[in-house]
Amino acid sequence: MARGGINKAVVQKARQTLLARGINPSIDAVRVELGNTGSKSTISRYLKELEGSSPAVAPASRERLGEALSGMVQTLLDQLMEEGQEAISEATAAFALERTRLEAQILELTSALAKVERQSATQHAALEVQSAELATAQSSLQAELTRNAGLRQRCSDLEALVVEKDKHIQSLEEKHVQARGALEHYREAAKEQRDQDHRKHESQLHEMQVEQRKLRETIAVKQDESTRLNRDNERLLGEARQQAKHLHTQESLVQSLNNQVETLRQGEAKTAGVAEHLNEQISALREEVKALHKAAAIAELREQETVATITSLQNENEQLRRARPVESAPGEGSKASPQVENQQGNEKAKNSKRPRR
Repeated sequence: MARGGINKAVVQKARQTLLARGINPSIDAVRVELGNTGSKSTISRYLKELEGSSPAVAPASRERLGEALSGMVQTLLDQLMEEGQEAISEATAAFALERTRLEAQILELTSALAKVERQSATQHAALEVQSAELATAQSSLQAELTRNAGLRQRCSDLEALVVEKDKHIQSLEEKHVQARGALEHYREAAKEQRDQDHRKHESQLHEMQVEQRKLRETIAVKQDESTRLNRDNERLLGEARQQAKHLHTQESLVQSLNNQVETLRQGEAKTAGVAEHLNEQISALREEVKALHKAAAIAELREQETVATITSLQNENEQLRRARPVESAPGEGSKASPQVENQQGNEKAKNSKRPRR
């Protein structure tokens, strides 16, 4: 089948050129003149048609051509061949130069692509490391939240214990008031009755002293627990600061990744898919960082609540120490000592200044 562009006019032109050169227009000669294009059967058919339409014209035409015309035609033909050869040489040189430039560009693009792939692999590994660190931070934060819940439960237990102690102290105060009323009643009784009441009061006073010692021990235990809670709170605050520093480091790494992604965007169009994938991972990392910020804020808020609770417990412990019952004895009577009277006066003054619950 003939190639595109090979037709009867082209074959006729090649035939006339060969005849003008004095060459026999055979099938092979015409095909060579056409640049080794076209099938021999097609060229043969066209040649037969041309020979049938103008038989034996070429020899007669060559005989009628003058020498001057033949020389002119030969000169023009040589000039056309030289110009064609120059155009072909220039096109060949330009093609070789363009091919060299394209090959160098291909090598450069291949090197850039390999570099981008290495950077992408490095960034992917860094993102995996960051993901592992974020998972570790989340697990640590969950452990701290669990520990804070335990601290809140212990604070609740301490509050319940304080309420119970307050009730017990109030009961002791009521007993003390009853004892004072009984003492006022006993002052009007006989001396023997006062002695008996005095012994009974001493017994009650001994019980109150025992109760006071117990209260002192309880307060000491509470102070120890408060101290330990303060230490735990300081440790939690230190760990929260460490988490904040870690989050700041992750934000710096995210900013560095953003800069690298911006540099990759300015590269070749073939790396756009990789940059988009990195942007998605960075967005996910930002969301995780925001979640960590929120969790850290919640942990700090809970720690502040724990500090407030501990402060309240310390205040209540201070009130317990101030509200401890003072040793007292009958103020009047021949056998009451001045020290007992002074203690009773101090107790009255403290009872008058004691806040009502």
